[in-house]
Amino acid sequence: MPRTGRRALWPLLALTLALIGLALLSAGLGAYRIPAGDILTSALHRLSLGGAPLDRTAESVLWNVRLPRLVLAVTVGAALGCAGALMQGVFGNPLAEPGVIGISAGAAVGAVAAIALGLSFLGNWTVTVCAFTAGLATVSLVYLLSRSGGKTEVVTLILTGIAVNAFAGALIGLFLFFADNAQLTQITFWQLGSLAQATWPKVLAVLPCALAALLVAPLYARRLDLLALGERPARHLGVEVEKTRRALILLVALLTAAAVAVAGVITFVGLLVPHLLRMAHGPGHRFLIPGSALGGAVVLLAGDLAARTIAPPAELPLGVLTALFGSPFFFWLLRRTRRKQGGWA
Repeated sequence: MPRTGRRALWPLLALTLALIGLALLSAGLGAYRIPAGDILTSALHRLSLGGAPLDRTAESVLWNVRLPRLVLAVTVGAALGCAGALMQGVFGNPLAEPGVIGISAGAAVGAVAAIALGLSFLGNWTVTVCAFTAGLATVSLVYLLSRSGGKTEVVTLILTGIAVNAFAGALIGLFLFFADNAQLTQITFWQLGSLAQATWPKVLAVLPCALAALLVAPLYARRLDLLALGERPARHLGVEVEKTRRALILLVALLTAAAVAVAGVITFVGLLVPHLLRMAHGPGHRFLIPGSALGGAVVLLAGDLAARTIAPPAELPLGVLTALFGSPFFFWLLRRTRRKQGGWA
């Protein structure tokens, strides 16, 4: 294994161990406490590898409440973290975040429209499917509007995303105006971001798309490293810039829309995690892409654990927690970036 590969292995191992430890903690903590040993025993029994089942209540809490939420937190966090790393690589900007090109806002419009219009053609999956479809449709629209002469300028893409975000905000406001009190409560809860409604069907709804995108993303690591040199040098080194950018934007759309569809709007994970890892370990995408997926999973799992245990029996909205911690980091990052560019003393 090359030296750089060995260097990347240790932080990835540390993130994996942190994720396993947090998973055991998250599965056991709550109003009904389950010791880590009992969790492992129950898991071994389910896999027919020995062990023994827990009592009826503990089994139900663990397998029907805690584990779906845990798996969904890991999936959504990994998707958002990886999407952030890809976005920052595509735009060559550490301040880039999946919401910039309108995916989150588009998915929010789909979900809010489904709730406000009382759609139920797919039962409990209606809001999820509408959010996912609207997110993909929005990023497709942004990409088509930003193309000119067969090329896509990054600045044009970002400006188009800003305009689409503003339009999506107006549509959400319009749906809120016509929604009744029950719908307003549901929309507000969804917009704040939460994993409280996690179920195995929701996990299965998002897992295939997220997992496929997470497996494909590392294949673009070398092209992202070359793209960091600039478009012209990347072309000379054999990178098909436009084709690569199109594929990466599609991956970001799949990851973000899948996450937003089941968890609502959760901000700053895609900004905070990749940048911290880049500061700690460097800009190489062979580490950054899988590292951001693992880091995003760790951050969101920790955030969800905090959201449901800080003020029991109430549960804090997960999106509010990530914004509370992410906003100061964003201001610090902005100040640091401007200082490096000589904008501030």
